[in-house]
Amino acid sequence: MDEKLVADIRERYQRVLERIEAAAQRAGRDPRSVRLVVVTKAQPLEVVRAALKAGVRILGENYAEEAVEKINSLKDEFVVEWHMIGHVQSRKAALVAAHFDLLHSLDSLKLARRLDAFCAQAGRVLPAMLEFNVGGEESKFGFPAWDEKAWPSLLPEVEAILQLSHLRLRGLMTMPPLFDQPEQSRPYFQRLRRLQEFLAQRFPQADWSELSMGTSLDYETAIQEGATFVRIGTAIVGSRPSH
Repeated sequence: MDEKLVADIRERYQRVLERIEAAAQRAGRDPRSVRLVVVTKAQPLEVVRAALKAGVRILGENYAEEAVEKINSLKDEFVVEWHMIGHVQSRKAALVAAHFDLLHSLDSLKLARRLDAFCAQAGRVLPAMLEFNVGGEESKFGFPAWDEKAWPSLLPEVEAILQLSHLRLRGLMTMPPLFDQPEQSRPYFQRLRRLQEFLAQRFPQADWSELSMGTSLDYETAIQEGATFVRIGTAIVGSRPSH
């Protein structure tokens, strides 16, 4: 184990935690209401292991097969909460149903039904957040939510997902367009917050409490707008190795 790598990650991790705490306090929020997901997609196993040695306990992965290899390699060494934050292809649904503690990126009724079936076979319930595309970018996944006047058209699919007994909705997730200035992300975070309120009014029986939004570039702005999960990779574990 590269002790310098562990020390470097620990220092960056603590610095981000301090900035999260300060951002929450500025927003009048309890810092404990914001959790940090450290994104380790495409990072080699030694970097993931170093992050866990540095005190990280929630890891976010984008690719199911890559993540499952890490999960199996590390499960006897560390207690880790594994979050799936990337787009899930239908044919990878079984892996996600079996191995993850929380899915941030549930983006279709078709995927929800597949996950529900696999979770039923495994005898477990998967907590999940609905991913919404609030920016209208064709390159982004998620239920279409950039036009607020069209939100009522989302309700039938949301209602169908809520009726699946092996999925437990916990809230909403988004990836806004990439900007150089964090302030430019704010309207998109505000839109997700309004959508959270809209869904909570329509389906008060469900849990809409979580908002997964904000990355290395804009997490402090996201916290001001209500994020309960921020997803940060580069600022803690460094750049992904180029292959």
